Amino acid sequence: MNALDLSRWQFGITTVYHFIFVPLTIGMAVLVASMQTAWHLSGNETYLRMTKFFGKLFLINFAMGVVTGIVQEFQFGMNWSDYSRFVGDVFGAPLAMEGLLAFFLESTFLGLWIFGWNRLSPRLHLATIWLAAIGTTLSAYFILAANSWMQHPVGYRINPETNRAELTDIWAVLTNSTTLVTFPHVLFGAFITAAGFLIGVSAWHLARGNETGLFRRAMRIGLIVSLASGIGVAVTGDVQGRIMTEQQPMKMAAAEALYETSGPASFSLFTLGTPDGDEELWSLRVPHVLSFMATGDPNGTVEGINDLQKEYVEKYGPGDYRPSIPVTYWTFRLMIGFGALASLLALVGLWLTRKGRTPGSRWFYRAALASMALPFLANAAGWIFTEMGRQPWTVYGVLRTAASVSPGVDVTTVAISLTAFTIVYAVLAGITAFIMTRHVKAGPPDLEAQKEPADTTVPALTY
Repeated sequence: MNALDLSRWQFGITTVYHFIFVPLTIGMAVLVASMQTAWHLSGNETYLRMTKFFGKLFLINFAMGVVTGIVQEFQFGMNWSDYSRFVGDVFGAPLAMEGLLAFFLESTFLGLWIFGWNRLSPRLHLATIWLAAIGTTLSAYFILAANSWMQHPVGYRINPETNRAELTDIWAVLTNSTTLVTFPHVLFGAFITAAGFLIGVSAWHLARGNETGLFRRAMRIGLIVSLASGIGVAVTGDVQGRIMTEQQPMKMAAAEALYETSGPASFSLFTLGTPDGDEELWSLRVPHVLSFMATGDPNGTVEGINDLQKEYVEKYGPGDYRPSIPVTYWTFRLMIGFGALASLLALVGLWLTRKGRTPGSRWFYRAALASMALPFLANAAGWIFTEMGRQPWTVYGVLRTAASVSPGVDVTTVAISLTAFTIVYAVLAGITAFIMTRHVKAGPPDLEAQKEPADTTVPALTY
């Protein structure tokens, strides 16, 4: 282990931990706003109680997302100063927009929503949660624009005097083709995460016979959103796979551990073989699927790792341009598998709750509660695949990871910060789990008990 390895581990751990909260925040913001809209239009207090119950869980998650997100930006200066120096002019622009526009929008109107109950008019109060949800979504867009530039750099030039990337076209960065396909994919992933959370919490209460009417309705909302979002994830993922093959063919080849160029290429559901790929012991394959995923043509040709390695050596100079094949291979399948299982559960749940029914089988409630983890695992696997598949580049084809780490940071310093962050995050995880579990067990609020007492004080005389 050297400073580069430990810095990558630290950034990976903190990023995956942070992304536990991000998709749930994005999805819950829209779902809570939709619940409040349903109450506003129908006057049904069930939706109001759902809004306040799930709204508090959303706020707890939002706070943790903010705290863990701050650490991400600190690391650019701590462990990745050479990266920050090289790309700061380009990378900083969408991040500045996220902070000054999107985060300001979501935090300001979220504050108004929290303290605006019974103080703002119903329509104005409803508008605050929708504006907060819009701000959360915009925040995701700007951050994805920054990340997509690392995957497919556009709208820049290299200054020969300073050897830094300089922004030449902010519109090209914001409308990067990678961003345009990644954003809806991440958004659907956020919705399926929030829907799984609704399903799991509702299942816990329904299994105990608590608030059957309210939680059956909440579960139905979660099941519908989960199935629809699962379809959206599959469709946008298919488009994203073809864009990825055009821009980063090595990543697609690594996703299949495809060492030799093939056409048509099959997709392996499971493979046993040597780590270097020289020998395949056994595999379960589906013909033509990888060709369709990569090119849109069932008989299309997919370049192999060996040919791409030779091509990259000629283009970029000597070096190993292969990512970690076992990591990319398995995270790609885990991402697909966990997402598919979440959608399958939603389909089963919709059948069991059809025509006003409440599931009577306890196995379904146990499965629904356990399945809350599936979207989180799919999101984590997807991001690990995305970032690890880009290696050995931080900015694809422009800046290598080995040239991005801070030159003055030694192994001991990074090891101390890595240990400290891991311990602090573990403590925060325990605190968050405790607070959210206690709130879930408490159940929806009693609206009568929450009503503010009438003001009986005698107003002062004015002259």
